[in-house]
Amino acid sequence: MTPLWFFSALAFVLLLPGSAASQSEPRRLTLEEAIRVALENYPQLAAARAEARAARAGVDLARTAYLPRTDLLWQENRATRNNVFGLLLPQSVIPPISGPVLGTSALEQTAWGSAGGMLVQWEPFDFGTRRANVDAARASERRASARVELTRLEVASAAAEAFLGTLTAEEAVRATRATVDRMQAFARVVQTLAANDLRPGAEASRAQAELAVARNQLISAEASVESGRATLAEALGLAGESVAPNPGALLELPPAAPSPAAGLEAHPLVEAAAAQLDAARARERALDRSYFPRFNYQFALYGRGSGALLDGRIDPSKGLLPDVPNWATGLQITFPTLDIFAIRARRRAESSAAAAEAARYEAVVQQLRAANARAATAAHAARRIAANTPEQLSAARDTERLARARYDAGLTSVLEVAEAERLLASAEVEDAVARLNAWRALLGEVRARGVLEPYLEVVRRSVK
Repeated sequence: MTPLWFFSALAFVLLLPGSAASQSEPRRLTLEEAIRVALENYPQLAAARAEARAARAGVDLARTAYLPRTDLLWQENRATRNNVFGLLLPQSVIPPISGPVLGTSALEQTAWGSAGGMLVQWEPFDFGTRRANVDAARASERRASARVELTRLEVASAAAEAFLGTLTAEEAVRATRATVDRMQAFARVVQTLAANDLRPGAEASRAQAELAVARNQLISAEASVESGRATLAEALGLAGESVAPNPGALLELPPAAPSPAAGLEAHPLVEAAAAQLDAARARERALDRSYFPRFNYQFALYGRGSGALLDGRIDPSKGLLPDVPNWATGLQITFPTLDIFAIRARRRAESSAAAAEAARYEAVVQQLRAANARAATAAHAARRIAANTPEQLSAARDTERLARARYDAGLTSVLEVAEAERLLASAEVEDAVARLNAWRALLGEVRARGVLEPYLEVVRRSVK
């Protein structure tokens, strides 16, 4: 009779959260779904979008330079009325006092004072300085927008690469598991023959050793699958969750990549480099227009009140409100003559920065051209390999079948069978991943062009 404690322990194990009975299957995603999830969740893309919004706000900020400036002021004070003749250099410590000198220095006589007013300032023209600054801000906005597109491309590509890498690892597990099954069956046959003294005992040991090697390879392949799934979850912005790829039509050979609709100028890297160059040139133009007179139209409306009278008396009923109104208007022209030396130095610095950005732009174009050539070569080679692996697999299967037949007939040793099994295992793995490698090479080809949508279109066509 089975003891009661056995059923209690069994129920406890089955109810454990981490037990095999309660573990849920991983979330299966197609390639298109994986890319969509990555674009929705990956934090780096959210950061790039926030930077783009900040750059757009920078354009709005640069445009505010065209608006007039309006300052409002209200002031209440209580002070003595002592005043002196003489010069006082411009400073921000000693408050100014208006009115005649009364020849007194009394500190106990104080009066109320008040002031309120509005000053409007507007620069009617500036010889193009503000426009150049707006152009620089717009170039920075274009660069930030290009960075968003580049980040989208990188996030989507990383998700697709992790997806295909995990799928490759799963196909390798499938092929390796088939090898283990064959080696296990073969090892049983050899052990039976050795037990009946039909084969040397050393061959049974060798068969067991080959089986152990195959099992170790399977363990490594399964570990690669788990590691790949963790990498895939991270690439999707779902780190810590259990996700797995749904192969769909990706186990078939992909069609050729569509012809690019645009040249390298549409690549986000090129757009970002071009925008950076435009920003440097706009800053250079702004400095070219800095050494000009500044015209500033001003209009002031204000009032003042004071309890200090001209005859030296103090009227405590006055001063709390600005009861003496005034207005003024005029055009002020300033020309900072000695700024030419600083402007020239800054102009040389911006000119060098623009030259550096132009060189970086050319470097980006050269790098992308080389990357496109390498990606096209890799895609062509991957397709050729994928077309050749079925023949390799067929020949390896024939070799393994003939080696087994020779062994069963007593014409060869276990070494020939083991070598044939290793050859077949290698061919099965290479054939299993060859078509996925073609998809990965196609991904690299369209990624080098800077647009991932053609790749997804190929995936959709393959599903149909």
